[in-house]
Amino acid sequence: MNLIGNILGTVAGPVFDVIDQAITDKDQAARLKAELKRRLIDQQDAGLQARMKVVLAEATGESWLQRNWRPLLMIVIVAIVANNYLLAPYLGAMFGVGLQLALPEQLWDLMTMGVGGYIAGRSGEKIVDTLRGKRGRLMDEIDTR
Repeated sequence: MNLIGNILGTVAGPVFDVIDQAITDKDQAARLKAELKRRLIDQQDAGLQARMKVVLAEATGESWLQRNWRPLLMIVIVAIVANNYLLAPYLGAMFGVGLQLALPEQLWDLMTMGVGGYIAGRSGEKIVDTLRGKRGRLMDEIDTR
C-alpha cells in the first residue's frame, strides 16, 4: 500500500495541485482526482502484469537456455565483479599478478536491469495479489473523499 501511496504522491501530487487551482467546484475536483487515481492504479497494475508475464514466460519456457539465460548472465557479471574487486587485488598484493577484466558501463547497466527484473519477477506476483486485495478498499477510500 505504501508503494501505491508513494507513486500517487510523486506522480499525481503536482497534477492534483493544478486541479485544485483550475477547478473551483470542489466536488468536480474530487471526482477528477479519484478518476486520475484509478487510472494510475490501473496503469501500475498493467505494467506489473506485463513484466510478470515476460519473466514467467521465460521461466516456464521449453528450452533450458530460455529458462536460464538471465541467471547465467548475472552469474558471469558477478564473477567479473568478484574477480576485479576481490580476487585480483589479493592476488596482486600477494603474488604481483592479478588479472582484471573490463566491465563496460553497459554491462553494469545490464546487471542492474537484470537484478531489477529478477526482483520484479519474484515479487511481482505478491504485489499484484496485494493490489488486487487492497484495490477495492482503496477505491472505497477514494470514493469517500
